[in-house]
Amino acid sequence: MNENRILLHSLASARIKNANRLNKLKRKFANKAKVGMISNAALLNLYHTELKHGTIKNNPELENLLRKRKIRTLSGVAPVAVLTKPFPCPGRCLFCPTEENMPKSYLSNEPAVMRAISLKFDPFKQVAQRLRALEANGHATDKVELIIMGGTWSCLPVVYQKQFIKRCFDACNQVNSANLAQAQTRNERAKHRIVALTLETRPDYISETEIKRWREYGATKVELGVQIADDAILKFNNRGHGKAEVMRATELLKKAGFKIAYHIMPNLPGATPTKDLREFKKLFSKPEYQPDLLKIYPTVVTKNSKLYHLWKRGDFKPYSDKQLLNLLIKMKLAVPDRVRIIRLIRDIPEQSIVAGNLVSNLRQELKKELERIGKNCHCIRCREARENIIGLSKAKLFVEKYQASGADEYFLQFCSPDLPSPRLRQASKLFAFLRLRLPAKDECNFIPEIQNCAMIREVHTYGRLIPLNKKQTGIQHAGLGTRLTLKAEEIARRAGFKKIAVISGVGVRGYYRKLGYKKEGTYMIKNLG
Repeated sequence: MNENRILLHSLASARIKNANRLNKLKRKFANKAKVGMISNAALLNLYHTELKHGTIKNNPELENLLRKRKIRTLSGVAPVAVLTKPFPCPGRCLFCPTEENMPKSYLSNEPAVMRAISLKFDPFKQVAQRLRALEANGHATDKVELIIMGGTWSCLPVVYQKQFIKRCFDACNQVNSANLAQAQTRNERAKHRIVALTLETRPDYISETEIKRWREYGATKVELGVQIADDAILKFNNRGHGKAEVMRATELLKKAGFKIAYHIMPNLPGATPTKDLREFKKLFSKPEYQPDLLKIYPTVVTKNSKLYHLWKRGDFKPYSDKQLLNLLIKMKLAVPDRVRIIRLIRDIPEQSIVAGNLVSNLRQELKKELERIGKNCHCIRCREARENIIGLSKAKLFVEKYQASGADEYFLQFCSPDLPSPRLRQASKLFAFLRLRLPAKDECNFIPEIQNCAMIREVHTYGRLIPLNKKQTGIQHAGLGTRLTLKAEEIARRAGFKKIAVISGVGVRGYYRKLGYKKEGTYMIKNLG
């Protein structure tokens, strides 16, 4: 420990600017002191202890360099993914792996699944462990995005659903509550506030009753297994639903204010690169779709799937690496700047893949290819500013209007102002954005408290997660979220709306109260006067 302390104080006084310099000094110290390389995690833990005791001065640059996997919280929230225990799934999809004692479509050697197995799928323990791991690696965990995995959430027993959600809240609150309502109330002031809650399910299991229940849970985002917007291919793959169910599910979720992520699978049996690209582009040209986020998972063959037998007979052939790369490049270039590509591959270990894509760093390879041909992906993830706050003080507001599921949607974004042309602007740095839905005046909403309400579906500020009640330099806490909210209220007021609602995460209710919103049902609502 003495060596750790000596090294830490030496690094703190050296004013290190990059990781290469940090590692060089650590190696030099290790050789001189004749000790092994001291990990960044150990130094970071010691730094926090010394800072607390006042034996070292605050050094944000060093703290940032010591932080492990910085990207984890560079989108402004701390993601915490947990897995439900195995339950039967109604799906009979060709491509879906089915492993005994595993949730459908998940494999026991996937990293997140292995963690869940070791903790016997206990939601409290899964959340607590992830929070500890993030904190140990130097990440703030004040603002938690809870992501619940496990296949078709709708098929789980309701009693289990409610208890699972409650125990996740209990873990964030660090105290057990009598019921879910009490746990949510406590979370509004907890150390780890759940600012977003994601569930995943199938489009054909979305209903008004289901959505109302999810709002009681505090859910704000839903991931839908769409795969492809082509009925013939969906039918061939025994998906169990068609594009009509996708459109209906999307409309109901948009009415309730949810953010919607589509899971898309290029290279399904029956598809071709041309068909994949054509159907993909429809997601943004047709108002019945318009997802907010995407997970693009190229089809792979695993032994414990029906697709394996099809492939073994020679009736299915995966795209070549070149075909897949070219297709994904075209897909990325077709994505509007209001959409975020969350992931580009499933986290399936290479040893479990019999055929199909084996490139684990596919996103990086696509970025290299885009740079080679001189083009940019305009999706939110590729534009988010993260730690680059140059131009923040001159951030410019851009507003885009489009049609989605029978309503006017507005995408408001604060971007760097240095790229003025419309096309290039889409590749500028993104600091913050807001999604606003203005329903038709005659729309009948199945949730009474938001009838005739304008709806803020998402407000997000990018950059490193800054802890609550702390004043630090960065994009968060710079007032952009408030400015976007006020602009959304202005747009709604001009359109004749008397009320505006926010599908707020439980942990963000306090923020909206400061802006004049009050809780009605499961929403934060404000009268526009």
